Amino acid sequence: MVKIIISTFALLSTSIFAIEHEFKGLIDARLISVSDDNKSYLEGDYGKYNYSADTDLTLAQLGVQYALKWENNLALHVVGNLYLDGVNNGLGLTEAFISYKSLPNQNGWRIKSKTGIFYPNISLENIATAWSTPYTLTSSSLNNWVGEELRHSGVQLSLDKLGKFSKSSHNFSFDLALFQNNDTTGAMLSWHGWTIGNRQTLLHEKLVVQPFAAREETLSAQADNSDPFIELDNRWGAHFTSSWKYHNYLTVSGGIYDNNADASIVKSGQYTWDTKFKHIGIKYNFNKRIQLISQYMAGSTFMQSPYGDKVVENDFSNGFIMLRYLQNKNQYALRAEEFSVTDFDSTVGDNNNEYGKSITLSYRYRLSKRSFIHTEYNWINSSRPARWYLKQDIDLIEQQVQLAFRHYF
Repeated sequence: MVKIIISTFALLSTSIFAIEHEFKGLIDARLISVSDDNKSYLEGDYGKYNYSADTDLTLAQLGVQYALKWENNLALHVVGNLYLDGVNNGLGLTEAFISYKSLPNQNGWRIKSKTGIFYPNISLENIATAWSTPYTLTSSSLNNWVGEELRHSGVQLSLDKLGKFSKSSHNFSFDLALFQNNDTTGAMLSWHGWTIGNRQTLLHEKLVVQPFAAREETLSAQADNSDPFIELDNRWGAHFTSSWKYHNYLTVSGGIYDNNADASIVKSGQYTWDTKFKHIGIKYNFNKRIQLISQYMAGSTFMQSPYGDKVVENDFSNGFIMLRYLQNKNQYALRAEEFSVTDFDSTVGDNNNEYGKSITLSYRYRLSKRSFIHTEYNWINSSRPARWYLKQDIDLIEQQVQLAFRHYF
């Protein structure tokens, strides 16, 4: 699909429309200190961070986003990322899509659309260049999962109602996305649980599956790596979202996601997972200095044998609340999280139960308009019985300290 998008716009570039190029980027270099013996979930372990204990100096993200815009309100967007983190180095695309935005009519109604590969409309944190977050160095566990396993490969249609055309302080938006290539969504959430980090899965990447006893027997068909952006059943999923914005003070958003997967299929070691969830988010500006952001998600995921038996069946939930305070060149952020996975199946050797809490303290100092020094402390207290498979403590407290230099260009 990426090749089709780029080829289409190569042809359009010969048209008479004026073209505007927009290029943005982010360099994020860090010093990392993680709890002793902590091993990252990216390496196939049960550590909650995307860095391991032996990580030191890293290029946490080199993100680039490019937009090619035509005066007819069509645009091509391509986003790429490079990670040199000593754990799972990678270079590739994370998004590639065509967008269209009509001019609003006299009543303030406007139509927008996307076609290609793009993030679902969920995160209230990851609003900066290359899907980074300007508030903290790590995404919340809720949005870290979005960056790991969720991407829409399809089309999204949006209808906006802009209040200023009717002298109203209320703005509304309604979005419907139809997508494919998300049939394995839920696999990694089940098998390593909720995690915290800044690592986005590249479109060509596969993810290391954690070791557990059931992979030697009941789940022996599972490949060593999960492909998060694969199509197995040729069915379309749907994601409906809506939002309400009042002045510049309050934003409320929510949505329903259903990948509509046939959970009885396994091909080349990749299982389909039927995954559904609902999400809601609130962003409130008390004033120019203090901002509150909160999100909550709850849903279910399962996969089954060809005979209709649910081999893995889990419910999951996650919520966080974050306060940000701005003072001159200083930004302070405090984020608290609670997350869980509840295992309902009876498969032996595949215990996916999990419960945890997390606290993040973050401080950012502005060196210039586009350059920042950023430091952060992360604390996670989680209970996960699956750690027993690797003879690790079921209950574990993990800590992480980071010092970063960030430059946006």
